[in-house]
Amino acid sequence: MKAAILLCDEVQEMYIPEFGGYCDMIQSMFAAIGKAVDFDTFDCRQHDFPNSLDEYAFFITTGSKHSVYENADWIKSTIVFIRKLIDENKKLIGICFGHQLIAMAYGKEVKKSEKGWGLGVARNRVSNPQNWMQDVKTELNIIVSHQDQVVAVPDDAIVIAGSDFCPYFFVQWSRSVVSIQGHPEWITAYSQKRIGDRQEILSEDVFNSALVSTEIPPDNAMFTRWLWNFIQA
Repeated sequence: MKAAILLCDEVQEMYIPEFGGYCDMIQSMFAAIGKAVDFDTFDCRQHDFPNSLDEYAFFITTGSKHSVYENADWIKSTIVFIRKLIDENKKLIGICFGHQLIAMAYGKEVKKSEKGWGLGVARNRVSNPQNWMQDVKTELNIIVSHQDQVVAVPDDAIVIAGSDFCPYFFVQWSRSVVSIQGHPEWITAYSQKRIGDRQEILSEDVFNSALVSTEIPPDNAMFTRWLWNFIQA
């Protein structure tokens, strides 16, 4: 299977030897459930997008340190491309920043949350499981690292999982588009490193709570199996 990664940022260089870049993480995410995917990568920051959409079984975004509401030409261009994928009913998976890009493409607001940082492993209630989701648990535990949040979705979108902290955590926007505010491609050790990087800007309570939450095993494999079923559906 061939797929396209829409790269919206990169892992800090000092962490790449240990954890790989975002594209490596996404490749590993699917390899962990025994699925081989041949990925082509397109750097959205360079206005680099696929010319042939039919060449790819699905498209998947990476996260980013940027905010989708920044006045940056590459972000605007990426939203336009996301709209094209939506209009042509291409299978699209949004991760974190990509989740927010999709919201913007649907004309919905994204803003910095008054609730502060979401860090560590977020626990979310699975309230609307779909038929492509197998072995569904009542709770979805996924690593997060964000301040911005989607604050509304279209009436016909399905909010599959969420929490009081992040109500629109995992959303199916249409038959071909799903996205998540979390990072199913991250592993716990990388999350712990990123929490440590932010210690000086976090309150002691937030920092400690984030680290403690990383003791919860993330449901990366279960979630990736869901994605695989969604791609095939």
